[in-house]
Amino acid sequence: MNNQTSSLNNKKKFLILGCGFSGSFFAKTIRQLGYTALTSSRSKNKDSNSFVFDSENGIIPNKKIFDGVTHILSCIPPDKNGKDPVLGSLQKQLKSLSLEWVGYLSTTGVYGNTKGDWVSEIDQPNPSQSRSHKRLNCEKEWIESGLPIQIFRLPGIYGPGRSTFEAIRNKKIRVISKKNQVFSRIHVADITHAIIYLLENKDYLKFHQIINVADDEPCSQIEVIQYCYDLLGLTMPKPMLFEDTKDELSPIAQSFWMENRRVSNKLLCETLGYKLIYKNYKLGLTNCYLNS
Repeated sequence: MNNQTSSLNNKKKFLILGCGFSGSFFAKTIRQLGYTALTSSRSKNKDSNSFVFDSENGIIPNKKIFDGVTHILSCIPPDKNGKDPVLGSLQKQLKSLSLEWVGYLSTTGVYGNTKGDWVSEIDQPNPSQSRSHKRLNCEKEWIESGLPIQIFRLPGIYGPGRSTFEAIRNKKIRVISKKNQVFSRIHVADITHAIIYLLENKDYLKFHQIINVADDEPCSQIEVIQYCYDLLGLTMPKPMLFEDTKDELSPIAQSFWMENRRVSNKLLCETLGYKLIYKNYKLGLTNCYLNS
């Protein structure tokens, strides 16, 4: 693709709805590349590139915000009824724009529990958690919206400032062992750069509506925690068995341990040709360690 012209140019204008960890990273990176990126917030702040959008309280962005918008990335989770708040409030507005692309950050939780087996985009979703059912419902809403939507299914997201290191330093770490349990994960930089790669090469790659973004090496939580303790030069506490500790865990934490799957990135990395920055947790956590 060396001789091809990028499908992006500096006239593109991005709207990022829901500017949490992943949305903020994307906005910062896309601005560094010279694009305009406006970000939503639930309340006013001093950032001149920020605008207020609070669907729960009916606060809708001023129409001027949408002038010239070509790309939208929605990172906003489902509402309590399992509906998509962006489509509920802004669908007509979005349909009136000349949008080239809309991205939606979803979750690999929609695949449900595969007892450690690999899942890919061709597998039928089979969510077992209520929050994953809601996510799948939102995916369907986006697909049925008629907008040029691309959905990214994400596993556990980590990066500088949001990783196992913070849990260790804040003494909130739980070292839990569960036989044959694995988790997939992705560094926040790879979410952003995978999306940018797909947008830059949009004219040359076959379009896929649903894409998993995960690293190459699903593994146990213990391996990740042990690696962090090693980097910090500390001794990891003795692991507790999941069965012995599950009653002390919050419902969300319990549900986290009730699903076991390996997420395949072959579509993104082999078919579409994206090269991961952090292929595994060791590379990604070393980056977090050096930037914390």
